[in-house]
Amino acid sequence: MTLEASTKPGPATSREIYFRLLGYVRPYWRVFSVALVGMVFTAAAEPLFPALMKSLLDGDYKSGDTSAIWIYPLAIVGIFLLRGVLTFVTSYAMSWVSNRVVMDMRMAMFRQMVALPSAYYEQRSSGALMSKVAWDVQGVSAAATSVLTVAVRDSLTLVALLSWLLWLNWKLSLIAIFVAPAIAFAVRGVSGRLRSLARDSQKAMGGLTHVLEEAIECHKVVKIFGGQEYEIARFDKANLALRGNAMRMTVAAGLNTPVVQVLASIALGVVIAITLWQVSQGETTLGSFVSFITAMLMLLAPMKRLTELSGSLQRGLAAAESVFEMVDEPAEAEGGSAEIARAAGKLEFRDVCFSYPGAEKPALDHVSLTIQPGEMVALVGASGSGKTTLANLVPRFYRVDGGCILLDDIDIAELRLSSLRGNVALVSQEVVLFNDTVAANIAYGAMGTRTSREEIEAAAKMAYAHEFILAMPQGYDTLVGENGVRLSGGQRQRLAIARALLKNAPVLILDEATSALDTESERQVQAALETLMSGRTTLVIAHRLSTIERANRIVVLRHGKVAEIGSHAELIAHEGIYARLHRLQYEREEDAV
Repeated sequence: MTLEASTKPGPATSREIYFRLLGYVRPYWRVFSVALVGMVFTAAAEPLFPALMKSLLDGDYKSGDTSAIWIYPLAIVGIFLLRGVLTFVTSYAMSWVSNRVVMDMRMAMFRQMVALPSAYYEQRSSGALMSKVAWDVQGVSAAATSVLTVAVRDSLTLVALLSWLLWLNWKLSLIAIFVAPAIAFAVRGVSGRLRSLARDSQKAMGGLTHVLEEAIECHKVVKIFGGQEYEIARFDKANLALRGNAMRMTVAAGLNTPVVQVLASIALGVVIAITLWQVSQGETTLGSFVSFITAMLMLLAPMKRLTELSGSLQRGLAAAESVFEMVDEPAEAEGGSAEIARAAGKLEFRDVCFSYPGAEKPALDHVSLTIQPGEMVALVGASGSGKTTLANLVPRFYRVDGGCILLDDIDIAELRLSSLRGNVALVSQEVVLFNDTVAANIAYGAMGTRTSREEIEAAAKMAYAHEFILAMPQGYDTLVGENGVRLSGGQRQRLAIARALLKNAPVLILDEATSALDTESERQVQAALETLMSGRTTLVIAHRLSTIERANRIVVLRHGKVAEIGSHAELIAHEGIYARLHRLQYEREEDAV
């Protein structure tokens, strides 16, 4: 099942949310119909037992007639066997639908999540996002199916039992019916409170997951800097908030049930008193009395479940709000419909401006730069000067606030994302590997379906990774662990470079691509990179200036603006910012030796 992301709507009503939830049930209407039919027959079977009790007590048993000895016991067993079969069929069918709905909603959320822009991830913790996908959907499924099961089955049961009561004694039945408005008022009073608390509970769960995720991912930092007690205190605070919210929900939901039960017991007490008086006056039979009381007692269980339904429904609707909030987030804009099969590689930045949300100063301020096909341009500057931001604008991880970026004289805003990114390869200083095989990490994504093992090995050889891969237990089929935890920093970097080599894109972005390599590995990879960069437009971000001395041009950025442009020799002779940075770095390297 697929779900189209839409423009973010305004706050939806409970009815709108619930009907949207039922939209996920619609594809499985056949199985759902089986469950509904089972509910109808289950409810219809409810009055059979009190009817049997009336017949049993009011029966005229003749001397020597022993048929009742086995008819009534078998009838009782038959009634409960029938109800058991119907209940099983209903429960299984609804559980099947429920689990399909959970699967579909999780898939819809994940599809939307991988299509969201980078800015969305930067504004939210990954723990909170994982909580939405892992936990909130489970609450939604309860509202979409379990709540509906109770509502339909128990409502029909109430109708069936009340019909039997009316047939037996309509005057007494009115007493039970008059209690309904009081019960409805009590339920409505607590619903709003439960909905609000359910929202708070989801936020608290997201906070807990966030703390847990950071403690797991940053366990080395926690250990080396003695942060155990600090993390324990953070977790305890989040855990306490979750518990406090859960207890407030318990109080709100817990008060609802006893109030309803007291109201129902008052009605039951009045009915019993009147019925006993009628029996003493000969206005009704003993069988009718027992049948009426049995049916009244059988009403209590479905009434109790229906009154408790409000809590589950409100929790489910609050979870649905959280789920649909993600589903309705606008995905990355495709831009235009223009496509480039394979770009020549000309890049042009025209008066580009960009600011991060909430930042006081722009990250890039009217940057203009033209890079010819096959040219290697290095970006240099202090931290925060805008180097990485400028590179991230090329594959449109962010959209420019002003100006434009052109690829082969086409504004990248007019290109389809798949076409633009198909022409760009990236090797970042933050190497990202997946818990999969070495081969799958090199031929990642779209490359995996069209790449042979020979091509994967050729890319690994160019990245000087082939030898260490063969030395691994299963070679190219070895699992690398979470984010390549089983590999050294240099090995991870070379796998990332092999991935970029395999993509063979005309535009290459190297963001500190050799930062994690030792001197020997760096020499090997630099040779491979020079082969790769030949005939390709390359944007290099480097703090180690020795790696970019042979760049066609070096662009020095300062406070988001272009401060200097030129070759290494020209900038050294200019005695400006680059020359000073180069001298300081050279002196530091000399001191280190």
